[in-house]
Amino acid sequence: MNSLTQSFYGSIWSALDLIFPPACGGCGQPGVRWCVDCSKNVKVIQNPFCDACGVPLKSNGICAVCQDERPRFTALRSWCVFEDPVQEALHRLKYRSDIGLGDSLAGQMLEFVRGLKWPVDMIVPIPLGRKRLKERGYNQVGLIARPLAIALGLEYAPHALARRRETRSQVGLSKDARRKNVRDAFVAAARVNGKTILVMDDVATTGSTLSAGAEAFFLSGAKDVYALTVARALPRHGLANA
Repeated sequence: MNSLTQSFYGSIWSALDLIFPPACGGCGQPGVRWCVDCSKNVKVIQNPFCDACGVPLKSNGICAVCQDERPRFTALRSWCVFEDPVQEALHRLKYRSDIGLGDSLAGQMLEFVRGLKWPVDMIVPIPLGRKRLKERGYNQVGLIARPLAIALGLEYAPHALARRRETRSQVGLSKDARRKNVRDAFVAAARVNGKTILVMDDVATTGSTLSAGAEAFFLSGAKDVYALTVARALPRHGLANA
């Protein structure tokens, strides 16, 4: 990936915006895909947080959940809290086919990801199940991960992780049920051998899906695995037991 690739990718969306005038993904303001007000209203997750799963804490360290059972990834970080305007944007991207928001969200979280300074070789989105992919027609996580990889000069590898079986939606499941639901659900390609992977999803709740993906990468010989999401669902959103 280089600056020419990034420039070309950006010019495509600029051209499409001229043909199909956009609206802000967070508030609907016409003329832009992400407005200044929504940029200011994003609640970026700051220290202190759990060194492992990235959930906000009162002081630095490892949260009680990770002390009980450490996730397989080295570290998980989320750009912001799962609330509007980002919650609305992710909903539009996922359910309303507003695919331009993938590029917009990637641009918004770029500096946050650069600040992590993780020594990764490639970015891999969590894959959808066959049924969901057929219904939706695209993987919303890939629409964010791809422009992010281009901007960071990293390899984008959407096929480096695959589902070996279909799983239930994680929505509404307890923490233990989430872990069981995705246990051994993924298989990684041999090409990840010796690589440091950044596995990405849109929202983290318990981190179970990302941990299961990390486990698959390690089984295929990955050197290290970091995890990233756009947003983090927190207990005050009614997900204390999720």
